[in-house]
Amino acid sequence: MGRKITLLILLLATTLGFGQSSFAVRGFCIAAPSKDKVNDFVKFIENELAPGGINTLVLRVDYNYAYESRPELRDENPLSKEDVKKLLAVSRKHNINLIPQVNLLGHQSWHSDLSKLLEAYPDFDETPNVKLPETYEWPNADRLYCKSYCPLHPKVHDVVFDIVDEIMEVFEANAFHAGMDEVFYLAHPDCPRCQGKDPAMLFAGEVNKISDHLQKNGKELWIWGDRLIDGTDSGIGMWEGSYNDTASAVGMISKSVVICDWHYEKAIPTPAYFAMNGLQVIACPWRRPNVAEQQVELMHSFKENSTPEMAEKYLGVMHTVWSSADSFMENYYSEKPDEATAGVVNTLKAMIAATQEIKN
Repeated sequence: MGRKITLLILLLATTLGFGQSSFAVRGFCIAAPSKDKVNDFVKFIENELAPGGINTLVLRVDYNYAYESRPELRDENPLSKEDVKKLLAVSRKHNINLIPQVNLLGHQSWHSDLSKLLEAYPDFDETPNVKLPETYEWPNADRLYCKSYCPLHPKVHDVVFDIVDEIMEVFEANAFHAGMDEVFYLAHPDCPRCQGKDPAMLFAGEVNKISDHLQKNGKELWIWGDRLIDGTDSGIGMWEGSYNDTASAVGMISKSVVICDWHYEKAIPTPAYFAMNGLQVIACPWRRPNVAEQQVELMHSFKENSTPEMAEKYLGVMHTVWSSADSFMENYYSEKPDEATAGVVNTLKAMIAATQEIKN
């Protein structure tokens, strides 16, 4: 009888242990759903993300919420407080950490459209003399990718922190993702406040200002990591790394900031760079299943072969999606997804499978 009990305990331990990743973060990052698709997204969390072991969900909200503090920043037909509470309820049911994202500093325009922030407050624009073209092309003479707000404008944080505080309250969140990737406009010569200043100090100053604001309420800041990597020295270029002298900010920002280190074509081992700089880090894939698998293996290897002090900085992995949640779900369940989205869907599945193969 005793032997049967022992065998049963061993079987239960094996069963419960299998598929439980050693990663603190097994994440998924996507745009918040449209108001009409909130219930579908709740089902997606329930039926796909939770069974897959996803424990962290970053939702890019931006201006897709009915802000009460700054109603001028609402998109058309935005999510309501009740919509967010539905997402929060299903996330909590499955022990998923729900984190809102609003792009700060950079990504204040897209192609030929301004974000709500610069539309409502044009004086916040770092580059007011750069006009959005009717037809956007890259490259262009103005080196315009996305506009930025000026981090030294005396009134910008009054507005920005209003929406940060409101979105954090409605999400009942313990962390906030500020984006801050692909900031090409900073210390611009046309900006009367920023011209001539060190881009790294400006970038670090903005990161720390946001982090300090969040930490007053015991909250954590997450950002993308590309502006903290030298694109020239690393050879990874101007997208995954910085060509505009912001990289040295890596040694100036608060050690409490969590870095989401995205690389989409190769599993570049830069998580070690961030960990060596005292920062917690998450590796982020997008559209190549083999890259996601390699990033899982890489992060697991870093943890296994590090000191305890270093190992705890390798938080895990997070899949990123850059289409809408609505179109992603449609393609996820389609028998014939479009070619571009198929790779993204399969990358999520590959990342989940790879994390489930790692035992505690």
